[in-house]
Amino acid sequence: MNKIIIHSLALYLLLLTVSCSPVRVTSTEASPDFRLTNYKTFGFMEVNADSSRVEIPAEHIASLQREVSNQLQKRGLTMSNANPDLLVNLGVVVQEKKQTRQTDFRTDAPYYMGQRRYTWRSKEVEVGRYKQGTISVHLVDRDQNSLVWSNQAESVVPSNNSKVQERIAEGVEKLFESLPTAGQ
Repeated sequence: MNKIIIHSLALYLLLLTVSCSPVRVTSTEASPDFRLTNYKTFGFMEVNADSSRVEIPAEHIASLQREVSNQLQKRGLTMSNANPDLLVNLGVVVQEKKQTRQTDFRTDAPYYMGQRRYTWRSKEVEVGRYKQGTISVHLVDRDQNSLVWSNQAESVVPSNNSKVQERIAEGVEKLFESLPTAGQ
């Protein structure tokens, strides 16, 4: 009986930890016949940065590529710059967002509208700003020039540079959890 309680508590804590992760996977797609074991080598496609949005430091792109390489190498692939079997296309978008709250006319002073018509309205009040990052990984079969697997995750970008590196590592690991292997 004691072991059951301990195992149940451990499972609950694990689920609680996973559910509180700051990284959220938003979409996963795979070709029905895609198996990672069909590929031996991988390489990265050229990164094109869009500077019209928030600028992404080069060390963050390098960290992202390093983490993706680690995940693919753990799964038996070898990095190759000359005609790799699998091409990796990375997408990174960082947007500045506003954090708002809704005023409540029951507790806050209401915002009055109108001259003769008396109406009370609540409104959104900005309470902070933050950056939200989205990373996407697309795996492309080089011979067929077709997308075989894609996944996307998003998270708030920490202001501390060392925390950004940790968040990238955590995000890429979560992205690759759903990558089909030989038995799937």
